[in-house]
Amino acid sequence: MFKKDPLQIITFQTYGTSNHLYIRGRAIEDESINLDQKGLFALFINSWKRFESDEIKNTALKVTLPNGTILKTTTDNHGYFKIDEKINDLGLLTNSENWLNFEVAYDNVDIKRSIQNANRFPGELLIPSAKTSFGVISDIDDTILHTGVVSTLKWKVLINSIFKSAASRIPLEGATEFYHKLHRGASGENANPIFYVSHSPWNLYRYLDFFLKQHNFPKGPILLRSFKDIFKKKSSDKPQKQKEILNILHTYTKLKFILIGDSGEHDADIYLEIAKSYPTQIAAIYLRSVKHKKKMLRVKSLFENYKETPVLLVENSIQAMEHAKQHGFIL
Repeated sequence: MFKKDPLQIITFQTYGTSNHLYIRGRAIEDESINLDQKGLFALFINSWKRFESDEIKNTALKVTLPNGTILKTTTDNHGYFKIDEKINDLGLLTNSENWLNFEVAYDNVDIKRSIQNANRFPGELLIPSAKTSFGVISDIDDTILHTGVVSTLKWKVLINSIFKSAASRIPLEGATEFYHKLHRGASGENANPIFYVSHSPWNLYRYLDFFLKQHNFPKGPILLRSFKDIFKKKSSDKPQKQKEILNILHTYTKLKFILIGDSGEHDADIYLEIAKSYPTQIAAIYLRSVKHKKKMLRVKSLFENYKETPVLLVENSIQAMEHAKQHGFIL
């Protein structure tokens, strides 16, 4: 008889305000994935584990805040959980880097399974500093991490996601430096929040989190989508990435944002629609150029008559940094 894997809880880095708590995560079995793994067969096995995760559905959890406040929630049919509540004075609970630390635990006394980490799983929620002058919402795929999403047959996506470890992935040149400059802002001490969004499924959360840490990108919430959203999506539905961006804008209504993406897929369309709907909240749009003539011509035509917000199609991070400096976003 096979031994069952122990249980764990993955908490996703999220964001909130001094009176808005927003926590997300997933309860699953621990598949013992080594993100630094090398070797073709081992990488394939790791990829299989990521997408064949065994969720712990309809299970009670409890969240403990630094002041001892306890909140209860239950996982859904896919093991995901979310707490979205109004709670006052959360800003008083943050650390020096504006993150609120909390713990999530299984709250079902009838669980007869082994639970990792002594049933104490740490989580973090970002509450932007009062010194913040703007926020940054950035795509991941082909914006800071090369994925090959413009490949017609998508074979590069398959190769990169399955047969490359997170440790071996290389960020696009200059991206780390640019993001740190944006994070520090014009004063050098602004602590501007960075939000990372992607069409990738939540199964890749730890993979992408490892990549961002490995290459020293500024710490920030990572917002993905679940497989159920991919398969149940109606043609009239907004992309999940767009919904996540709108949620950020609604959370910080008085904050302006810089949107960063690429010209390969749908970033240009999403960002243009958002900029037209929220003109006072979008400070600038940066789109990284891709090696696909037809796509580039389409993107250029989209913004041809749009003048309300600065839009720059960039070949590299140096161009973006020069533009950001000219507009007073960075030193």
